[in-house]
Parts: sequence; structure tokens; C-alpha cells
Amino acid sequence: MNIYVGNLPFRMSDQDLTELFAEYGEVVSARIIKDRETGRSKGFGFVEMDDDNLANEAISSLDGAAVQGRNIRVNEARPRD
Repeated sequence: MNIYVGNLPFRMSDQDLTELFAEYGEVVSARIIKDRETGRSKGFGFVEMDDDNLANEAISSLDGAAVQGRNIRVNEARPRD
């Protein structure tokens, strides 16, 4: 399952994101989206987990959770239009 994570702290790294979700199961990939010109985080990212049950548990547990002073938004990623 591909998971959208929004309202991330700007200083958070891909590794931090992986560690946050690894608590709930194996993380296939975790990537914070960065601005092409500045290289600075855009404040959101995506996490991919193989097990849908564990991914749903992570979504329900982490949505609204405080991470480095910000309440993150977590939900299943929707396909691009």
C-alpha cells in the first residue's frame, strides 16, 4: 500500500520517515518530496508498505500524531489523475 504523509516537519529526513513507520511493519520505501530548485522539503512524502493490514494500522495510529512539533496527516495515497 502507498501511504501519503502530509504536514511533515521540514527538517525530517527519508530515514526519519522510515523509522516512524517501521514501528508498524516492514517499510518498502519512504520518500520525502523535495523542491527541485532548492532541495528543501515540500512538507509531504510517501511511504510504501507491503502488508495492507499493517499499513492500515500505521495510518490509523499516526494520523494526527505529533511528530517534531507538527501534527502529521496520514492516509492512503490516491493515484494521480
